[in-house]
Amino acid sequence: MRIFSKLGVVFLAATLAMSSLVHGPMTVDAAVTPPTVNANAAITIEEGTGKILYNKNADQLMGIASMTKMVNEYLILEAVANGKLKWDDKVKISDYAYEISQDRSLSNVPLRRGEEYSVEELYQAIAIYSANGAAIAVAEKMAGSEAKFVDMMNKKADELKLGEHKFVNATGLSNADLKGKFSVGSVTDENKMTARGMAKLAQHIIQDYPDVLKTSSIAKKKFREGTSDQIDMTNWNWLLPGLIYAREGVDGLKTGTTDYAGQCLTATAVQDGMRVITVVMHANGGTSAHDKTRFNETNKMLDHAFNNFKVMEVRKADTAVKETIAVNKGKEDNVSLITKDAVKIVVPKTTTEPKLVEKVMLDEKTIDAPVKKDTKVGIMAVQLKDGDTLGYVDGKKTDTINIVTKDNVDEANWFMLMLYSIGDFFTGIWNYVVDGVSGWFK
Repeated sequence: MRIFSKLGVVFLAATLAMSSLVHGPMTVDAAVTPPTVNANAAITIEEGTGKILYNKNADQLMGIASMTKMVNEYLILEAVANGKLKWDDKVKISDYAYEISQDRSLSNVPLRRGEEYSVEELYQAIAIYSANGAAIAVAEKMAGSEAKFVDMMNKKADELKLGEHKFVNATGLSNADLKGKFSVGSVTDENKMTARGMAKLAQHIIQDYPDVLKTSSIAKKKFREGTSDQIDMTNWNWLLPGLIYAREGVDGLKTGTTDYAGQCLTATAVQDGMRVITVVMHANGGTSAHDKTRFNETNKMLDHAFNNFKVMEVRKADTAVKETIAVNKGKEDNVSLITKDAVKIVVPKTTTEPKLVEKVMLDEKTIDAPVKKDTKVGIMAVQLKDGDTLGYVDGKKTDTINIVTKDNVDEANWFMLMLYSIGDFFTGIWNYVVDGVSGWFK
């Protein structure tokens, strides 16, 4: 029977059909009222999927102040992971880093000119206390100069696809605060990103280097403990447990404040097994770094996320999909397909049995034998039937999962391959004739 089905292609045209269900954009959940967030821009995402739960001007380029230092943290953690930097490597303090570190109107730990500090203690000062002199010192250690470190920042932002951005220094300060030592941009320039870009950066750093949370969750620590330079560092993220606006589950990530950027905060928290990332940019009403506005607005967003949504596994790994893919010159005509991993999506908290829209999109209509099990052949887009308008932080409109082959398929024997060749030959002749006849009527 199989011989005839293969040779039948000479006279009959067949089209491989894929499921294609149309979906339209709607709200995340029509029954949920979004919070009123007092900020120029804000975004909430679920960390694992990147699902956007709240969006206000998230693609507007704005000042990010010391949230900049999340880029520094990523680059430091990456360099340590790659063996290019060690935690106990020594960093010699330059005149520039020293001068900035002595300005106590800025967030700083005082550094000694020409003295050596470990990468680890400077990293902790950056992540916990937003120490600006420390950020400059590590930037010079890694790149040779702050200007070259800014190049590294830009390249990493492009690599991580963080969207529109502008970096002019390693601290997030206004260039006007750098004692005339700035080397990129003008005196009034500051670093800028979008709220979406900040959320993507937070997602990357948590997923790529989860140890970042071990440091960002430290509420209080002594810098250079036991020395004459000892200084108490209290984390500027006052939502951390143990601090003034403590919220259970908060363990990061970074604050930022300048006159231009206003009060900013990228926060993350876990509740009931779901991790959420929020970004608030230029919280309105905030008058200083010590004002509670950004924490109030972040709490609104966290409440909205945790009170109304949950992550649900809607497809297990290795779940069969309806579609198959045709195998060219194989011992089998088709091979079955399965999901590579489990499919998890964000759903309203009241959901028990979600109605899904699934769409399988194959990379090609056929695959050549031999076929190996677990070969990726396409993706399946999955979303709630009601859909939403917010999409995902990376710009996708639906969640996607890789589709792979379920079994191995060997190449057919020489006799079958000969028959296929004959079939292909006559198929070519048939197509030639059909094209020629069609041409008579043009």
